[in-house]
Amino acid sequence: MKKANIHSIETSGFFDGPGIRTVIFFQGCPLRCIYCHNPDTWEFGKGEEYTVSQLMEKILKYKNYYKASGGGVTFSGGEPIMQGDFLIEILQKCKEEGINTAVDTSGILLSNTEKLEKIIELSDQIILDIKGSDRENYRKTTGRERYDLPEFIRILNKYNKKVWARYVLISGLNDQLDDIEKIKNILLSIDNLVKFEVLPFHQMGSYKYKELGLGYQLEDYPETTSQAAKEFQNLIN
Repeated sequence: MKKANIHSIETSGFFDGPGIRTVIFFQGCPLRCIYCHNPDTWEFGKGEEYTVSQLMEKILKYKNYYKASGGGVTFSGGEPIMQGDFLIEILQKCKEEGINTAVDTSGILLSNTEKLEKIIELSDQIILDIKGSDRENYRKTTGRERYDLPEFIRILNKYNKKVWARYVLISGLNDQLDDIEKIKNILLSIDNLVKFEVLPFHQMGSYKYKELGLGYQLEDYPETTSQAAKEFQNLIN
């Protein structure tokens, strides 16, 4: 019986896919994004264990809301792809129930490409968090070496998946003119891009770092204004 470690469940999400959504946050992430507002989702093996049937029971409670609003379920994290076997099974169950699904991911590659392709094939849309405009920027932002993003996008294109792309804007870190051109080129490589959002960096989750005894690198960075995010997005569009 497959089980997954789940950090939390939001039953009325409005920003992680179309319509009213149940957002399921998987526990565990290999990245250490300096702007992450949920560092409590990083560590693997924590959270509450769920079987597929237990999680489906919670999902199905809100099926009428999905139908009325054009919504569904979004699997977020953490990094949901890291618990791939469980994710595949619950995506399949949602498909059988006619429930729209989205997977919110950094686009990380699995060593088992077949498993990754199955996740993408079963999803109705992918919410792709673009962590950096290039390898150097990615390393500064996540603390890790960049995965092969073009390969992930190749798989998205293979299955013609709808893609919502996101980019968190941090003034003085990833808002330069060359960042604009590099992000634009990434977006142009996605065949079925239906939405692109520039999200302003905020300090709302900074208190969690202190609670967890973690260093917080952006303490002295100003929050990005919504106007600055809009202007950056307009330059890309």
